[in-house]
Amino acid sequence: MLAVGLWLIGLAADQVTKLAALANLEPHQSVEVLEPVLRFTLIFNPGAAFGMGEGATVIFAIFAVIATLVCLFVVLPRVKRVWHGIALGLLLAGITGNLVDRMFQPPSFLHGHVIDFIQVPGFAILNVADIFITVGAGLVILGSLLWDDEHGNAKQRKKERV
Repeated sequence: MLAVGLWLIGLAADQVTKLAALANLEPHQSVEVLEPVLRFTLIFNPGAAFGMGEGATVIFAIFAVIATLVCLFVVLPRVKRVWHGIALGLLLAGITGNLVDRMFQPPSFLHGHVIDFIQVPGFAILNVADIFITVGAGLVILGSLLWDDEHGNAKQRKKERV
């Protein structure tokens, strides 16, 4: 239930922030937020991360639909721990947030450009969905290394003798 709740809240947050960016920013015009580390610059990304894969929007959309279905029907029933639910909810929010753009933003259905507006100078322009995907994936890696054994169960802590 945690994963589904976080997914829906995250998806709403992503879409609301994108609507706010569309309403308040002009394309390619930067607004300093926390100079020099953060600015808002509205762009429409026809590809994936860092603008790669331009022209493959339909492929990204299909992949996102498949990933969402796998998360919901294969991964979600196997969630055992709180951190699993948090990671899954963040991943679902990010995947579906960008999928909504690819499906419904101009120029056309399934060829839509992803709305990006959070700019880290010298790095990239991204959106809330991208942040959710990155944090969710990082949590999966960190949790798998630190908190789970090779079977996905909680690692047993060794008690220290005094």
